[in-house]
Amino acid sequence: MTRTRLTTVDDVPENGSYLFTVRERDGTEEEVVLVRCRDGESEITAWRNFCQHEIDQRLDRGFGAAVREGEIVCPKHGSMFDTCTGYCDNGKAAESYLSGVDVAVDGDVIYLTDSAVEFAHEGGIDDDDDGGPSSTSHLTF
Repeated sequence: MTRTRLTTVDDVPENGSYLFTVRERDGTEEEVVLVRCRDGESEITAWRNFCQHEIDQRLDRGFGAAVREGEIVCPKHGSMFDTCTGYCDNGKAAESYLSGVDVAVDGDVIYLTDSAVEFAHEGGIDDDDDGGPSSTSHLTF
């Protein structure tokens, strides 16, 4: 198994996310967020950085995803995804799951272990967009 060092558990905020970019096999880039599975725990999960209701709606817009009581909150419609399973049971994304990326924690170090992608860089995809919402109906915490 190939693994790439990403960061440490300490770099993943208890109520936020750590953003990085991966390259898919076809060369396209995708943003991924690392979150703590439960508040204060060292178990880490990784999810592609988009809401299942609208794939162009980023959960982390460059300043951390909103994570409250073990759930990632979509900033547009307020759908909430479990940080451990990626499951959403409410709002416009109800009955859907976030798309996961395989990672492993060894001691305090987090590694990318997903064979379908390779690490591109820390942070989001560089684009001309300022990362802001296309509408004014976004939640902020």
